[in-house]
Amino acid sequence: MGNRLAGVVTAVTALTALGVAYFAQYILLLTPCELCLWERWPYRIVAVLGLLAAMGRPRTTCILLGLAGLVMLADVAVAGLHVGVEFGWWPSPLPECNGDLTPGAVLPMTPATPCDRPVYLIHFLPISMAQMDMLFAALFAAALLVYAARRKIRRFR
Repeated sequence: MGNRLAGVVTAVTALTALGVAYFAQYILLLTPCELCLWERWPYRIVAVLGLLAAMGRPRTTCILLGLAGLVMLADVAVAGLHVGVEFGWWPSPLPECNGDLTPGAVLPMTPATPCDRPVYLIHFLPISMAQMDMLFAALFAAALLVYAARRKIRRFR
């Protein structure tokens, strides 16, 4: 696969993942929690990196796609944190998820969707959207990092 095509595929893949999230939110009316919203940021960054890679020189493209792989690893970490919150292994680090008291407020905040309540995209499949994101982000990161590493190795031969 050419470097420009790899950049385009990267951007389209990231935008498709965001499209699924927005479809679930606005069409299926599944309300995302605050951690769900955080999980979208790496995809936005990777979409931009993919577009820049599609327009760049081969060496720049390799670096940008490697960087996109590292950004997706960050999403694996955020999604893993979210999965741990869903399973009750630890509390969410975000106060918006926990209903903590806000300075000056009389009552605790109540999140629209608690972060510890899994949201299922496919009702008969017991895999939450956070779990799906963690798996997809790990596969996407691996693909990007392997592609970038193979291109770099070929260049040095």
